Amino acid sequence: MNGRDPIRLHNEDPPALHEHAMADLRFIRRAMEEAGSFTAVPGWGMVLVGVTALGAAALAALSRDPRAWLGIWLLESALALAIAAVSLARKTRGGHEAGLAAHPLFSGPGRRFALSFAPPLAAGGLLTAVLIGAGMTSVLPGLWLLLYGASVATGGAFSIRIVPVMGVCFMLAGVVALLAPPAWSDAVLAVAFGGLHLVFGVLIARRHGG
Repeated sequence: MNGRDPIRLHNEDPPALHEHAMADLRFIRRAMEEAGSFTAVPGWGMVLVGVTALGAAALAALSRDPRAWLGIWLLESALALAIAAVSLARKTRGGHEAGLAAHPLFSGPGRRFALSFAPPLAAGGLLTAVLIGAGMTSVLPGLWLLLYGASVATGGAFSIRIVPVMGVCFMLAGVVALLAPPAWSDAVLAVAFGGLHLVFGVLIARRHGG
């Protein structure tokens, strides 16, 4: 052993301490993300969904063919999902670029939001196919609103407070659609999918960013 060995060993300590500190910071950051809320709910995307829903309701109300009516609303649901996906991705990306606390969809809060949001929506899709096959399309508006509201309410448990409130409003609209005469279906869908998305979308965009 020569006189320089202690100096060499001493110089190896700081990198090890640095790596340990970085590991601790990564752990703390992960824990904070897991405990947070999903904040990337796209308010202006909801507004756009509301606008397209009002257009779909107007077209559906003018339709005399039940198959055309169903096609209009199924097309609207696909369009709404596409708008939501694009606006969600844009808000998440914009939040990161601006240094805001917008969690990615598959982060801790985003993952919990998605896993809670998806099952009622999937159940709604399956029941829609079953009811169409059975010729029971008159109950579809109430079913759509109830299960969409359940998706928003359960997913919203891991998001900002206004989201589960919106989900409950959709569920109440679903109850109205189930109890009201079938002739009211398009009006209830317009008020719910159109009006509620517009109102809550504007509120979310103003309070939590677009």
